[in-house]
Amino acid sequence: MALAMPALAGGALSRRAPEAPRLKARARARRPRIGVHHRIIERLSQPGATFCFIATLFLATGVYGAIKGGEYDAMVAADGEPADILAKALGFNIKAVTIAGQSEMTEAEILSVSGIGPRNSLPFLDVAEVRERLQKVPLIKEVSVTKLYPNRLLIEVEERQASALWQKDGVLKVVAADGMTIDAMRDRRFVNLPLIVGDGANMRLGEYLALLEAAGDLREEIRGGVFVSGRRWNLKTTDGVDILLPEINPQQAIATLVRLQRESHILDKAVLSIDLREPDRLVARMTNEAAADRAEHDPHKPKPKGGQI
Repeated sequence: MALAMPALAGGALSRRAPEAPRLKARARARRPRIGVHHRIIERLSQPGATFCFIATLFLATGVYGAIKGGEYDAMVAADGEPADILAKALGFNIKAVTIAGQSEMTEAEILSVSGIGPRNSLPFLDVAEVRERLQKVPLIKEVSVTKLYPNRLLIEVEERQASALWQKDGVLKVVAADGMTIDAMRDRRFVNLPLIVGDGANMRLGEYLALLEAAGDLREEIRGGVFVSGRRWNLKTTDGVDILLPEINPQQAIATLVRLQRESHILDKAVLSIDLREPDRLVARMTNEAAADRAEHDPHKPKPKGGQI
């Protein structure tokens, strides 16, 4: 059975190819490049910009002229840096400085060394720099600087304690327990401190103080200690008697001296020196008058050489 096909226009069966999309060319409009000068002109043409520019120019010119003329330096010296001036205007000026821990130094001395004054503001104060200035003072051992906002500063110091007077090359200085020189002897505040003499005596101060401790009540008779040859000590009494101590175990020699003073009042006799350097021997050098008097009352005994007994 045959099927009848419908008649097509044109009498033939044909397929139509799809049309390709048409590309529409779009012309790109290129904007001309604007140079820096044009941009500046555009911005200056905005409302108020010209006034701001002129004001800034005059300000910059004035600052430059002030710097060249020295007025800026004078302003900084009097009122501080611009940042400090602004901070103080906002209420961050340093109204109070509390100083704690000092005993020998006065608050005025500490404040002067710190360099803190009306030109400083609290936010821009360099506490590390203040601490460094204060730690250069020999009397100050440790220091801390704390900001207490909005307008207070706390300075806490730990002083070296004056422990002795050290004489070297005829110069008298005040030293701490660690041997650090605190200051020159300027007044009588430290006149009753123990006295040590000689090169390096300050670094061996602990040894001398231990000898004074071992002397007990005899300590009041000891005027000072002389460090000899960097090895041992001689003691000088208030009556001018030299006591020569050994390098090894000087505390034992001090114990011997205490015993002799208690039993025979050896320091009250007419002696110039007592040599205790030998553990089993004592040599006392008498004054010339005492040696002559002794020889006169004991004519059968040979006169000791050098006034020794």
